[in-house]
Amino acid sequence: MNVSPWVWALTLAGILTVIAIDLFVVHRGDTREFTTRRAAFWSVFYIGLAVLFGLGVWAFSGGRYAAEYFGGFVTEKSLSVDNLFVFMVILARFAVPKHAQHTVLMAGIVIALVLRGVFIAVGAAAIANFTWVFVIFGGFLLWTAYGLVRGGDDEDFKENALLRWARRVVPTSDEYEGDRFLTRRDGRRMVTPLAIVMIAIGSTDVLFALDSIPAIFGLTTEPYLVFTANAFALMGLVQLFFLLGGLAERLVYLGHGLAFILGFIGLKLIFHALHEYGVAWAPEVPIWLSLSVIAGTLVATTVASLTWGRGKAKPAGAVAAAADGAAAPDAGSDAAAGPAEPRK
Repeated sequence: MNVSPWVWALTLAGILTVIAIDLFVVHRGDTREFTTRRAAFWSVFYIGLAVLFGLGVWAFSGGRYAAEYFGGFVTEKSLSVDNLFVFMVILARFAVPKHAQHTVLMAGIVIALVLRGVFIAVGAAAIANFTWVFVIFGGFLLWTAYGLVRGGDDEDFKENALLRWARRVVPTSDEYEGDRFLTRRDGRRMVTPLAIVMIAIGSTDVLFALDSIPAIFGLTTEPYLVFTANAFALMGLVQLFFLLGGLAERLVYLGHGLAFILGFIGLKLIFHALHEYGVAWAPEVPIWLSLSVIAGTLVATTVASLTWGRGKAKPAGAVAAAADGAAAPDAGSDAAAGPAEPRK
């Protein structure tokens, strides 16, 4: 797939324009709660954009690349649903006011989009020059799939090094001020707790890329398709957060479905590497089979969760608090203490 620099430039400009309109025009200064109805409208809007883009790929580059794009987009979207639990825990832990949740999620995702672009560029360069990288990616996905089946602590949120550094050295106020990230106290400029939460969301989402980037490289090695599939999946993630809410807790078998998908793609990557090295028995898995496995697995796990998963829902706890507007935490809890002590 030959993508000229001006196509890259137009695509980046278009994506950034849509994000800017969402963040600075449509929702700027909007203190209303982000209701399910609004979330549904914007979710349909972003999914519609993703589908239109895929049809454009089909029209200009053919069905093969369109199938690779749609496979990557669906995979990224599915992985993002499981990641929403961590976002819910973060917002509840830091007691983010409901009206500010959209702003902080969008800002964090912009950070993640930029950093994922770097990951994709590095990964694409490595794959183009070293076939054995497919084996590493495949092995990592198999290990991740095993972890999901074994049962990890998906709802636990552990501060990464970047967030710990920010909490330690950045002067931070002790109160939220609407959707502002900066404030001034006693003549000194400081960040608000919302900025710390933005760092938590953005840096945590980059960690999720350790799963999703290798997974999508198992469906397409075209950097343009990898980046755009990630971009469209991330752009709709905020709206998906508000739309799913309590429904996400009922998708109890989603982790098992994602484990199967990651395991399948991991094996596909390893088979591809073996095939490139001339191993006769190693098959090349066609994209139509990949799409069928991904779509079939998601449908099966969703139906199973909603039909037979009743009574097995994941613990609500902080998740419900975030979905319902980050209810006030008990005294002495981490959320009550706020994201950081004010820096004098």
